[in-house]
Amino acid sequence: MIIYQGDPSAWDAPSDGSAVAIGVFDGMHLGHRRVLESLGDADTGLTKVAMTFSTHPASVLSPDGAPPRLSTLKRRFDLFEDAGIDRVAVLGFDEQMRVMEPEDFVRRFLIEGLNARFVVVGVGFRFGRGAAGSTETLAELGRQHGFEVEVIDIACDDGAEIRSTTIREALRGGDVERAATMLGRPYDLEGIVVPGDGRGRQIGIPTANVSFPAMLTVPRHGVYAVNAVIDGVGLPAVANLGIRPTFGGEDEVLEVHVLGFNRDLYGKHISVEFVRRIRDERRFESVDDLLVQIHADIASAVDMLSEQTS
Repeated sequence: MIIYQGDPSAWDAPSDGSAVAIGVFDGMHLGHRRVLESLGDADTGLTKVAMTFSTHPASVLSPDGAPPRLSTLKRRFDLFEDAGIDRVAVLGFDEQMRVMEPEDFVRRFLIEGLNARFVVVGVGFRFGRGAAGSTETLAELGRQHGFEVEVIDIACDDGAEIRSTTIREALRGGDVERAATMLGRPYDLEGIVVPGDGRGRQIGIPTANVSFPAMLTVPRHGVYAVNAVIDGVGLPAVANLGIRPTFGGEDEVLEVHVLGFNRDLYGKHISVEFVRRIRDERRFESVDDLLVQIHADIASAVDMLSEQTS
């Protein structure tokens, strides 16, 4: 998959034209996938391009109100590829982008950069200085520059609109199953396994301490049945996400115990897929009490993950 970044005049625009889907695509939920799938409504000879942003526009427009992310840019690349996208144009939303007129945006990025012939956006799409550009503006500019515009309605699940904001709210409430329904897959936190304090191994329950990017949305603290994806293979596991109050912890930690797995994972990149919430994190009076609960949590995780695969 080809990645475009920087000055669009330097991009190798598809000579036969492109079909372009524009959006932040944070998390790549089912609504985003509907937009990308609509690229199939275009001429099959067009190159499929997803146009996204390296930083969330809100981080420039309202820095204090910028939301945590549902995916890293790298993760988005993987999801774009899974969706059959040929190329990705990554725009840096900065002050120059903020004050760009809608006509200049279309000319620079869609026409000169991508030779667009078909453009798909979600309903309510705005662009350009002061959000002056609307879907109607885009359609008019399309008529002037020779590209067709298709506007996709917001996807719904059980009567509720599927939005990144709604998914974040579900995760913050610990409802990872609801989030998975809207995403079309389990929500995951991915990162590198780093050294911890070794307490898990001391009590016979070795855990991997996963360091994930701080910009990502964190589910509500607690214990979860999860899949740990290691070297491309998903393994059943149980995770504790929180501060470990029994040991007087203060820093947020994601600890994962992979069931029946005892290999050294330090330095490994793993993805933790949240399948179902087991319980809240809480403080125990003794390590023995904690150990009894951990074994109960493992049994619950086994049952939950078995249901998932049955």
